[in-house]
Amino acid sequence: MNKIVRKEILSKQVVKLEVEAPLIAHARKAGHFVIIKVGKYGERIPLTIASADCSAGTITLVIQAVGVSTQKICALNEGDYITDVVGPLGKATHIEYFGTVVCACGGVGAAPMLPIAEAMKKAGNRVITVLAARTKELIILEKELRQFSDEVIIMTDDGSYGQRGLVTAGVEQVIQREKTDLCVTIGPAVMMKFVSLLTKKYQIPTVASLNTIMVDGTGMCGACRVTVGGKTRFVCIDGPEFDAHQVDFDEMILRLKAYE
Repeated sequence: MNKIVRKEILSKQVVKLEVEAPLIAHARKAGHFVIIKVGKYGERIPLTIASADCSAGTITLVIQAVGVSTQKICALNEGDYITDVVGPLGKATHIEYFGTVVCACGGVGAAPMLPIAEAMKKAGNRVITVLAARTKELIILEKELRQFSDEVIIMTDDGSYGQRGLVTAGVEQVIQREKTDLCVTIGPAVMMKFVSLLTKKYQIPTVASLNTIMVDGTGMCGACRVTVGGKTRFVCIDGPEFDAHQVDFDEMILRLKAYE
């Protein structure tokens, strides 16, 4: 049982929970995730660790209420308990000095991007974050991302905040004005697909953090499988990050629609 010590509502359907998990807090690195469950028969939900406080022994999770299980989690309050928290899982982000790194995130993709932007900045990179959402109300973690970014470009579909346009427009702005050494993209699958197509045109190495359907998180069930470079890979143990230019996004998008 893991106690919720702090809850913050980020938007209408997104909450941030600070959860007691001292062993995970000490072991986690950028890119790692956990699988949580609420209730004995609850659904297993994979969530990236947005941040961790080793002194407090807590990790921070960002959850979007999209179904019964996530709605149940979002309804929890400070002092409540999450039944199971397993992690850290997956492979950590490869961090080194690249030069200029563009972090392109959409919606709740800002949460897993936060520790990556922090690690990239601490490695000496120039970090430019392109933060996108449909409307101003859906922009989250802007303040936190600004702490670790040399520049933050805000894009909204309806122009209610920042610039009007898609995340790709913001990324291309940066590419056209300065040398870009790496792009990291996290968000809806279709968003990552088009960011990847854009950076491939400019021959910029790109990493995508994939958000496939996941059950056990140990590579046994195969639910999270994707095709990368013509080979089957499992997001839970081989990822979640892959060379975006090698990912078969069309196949991935079809698999994400399995339960619609």
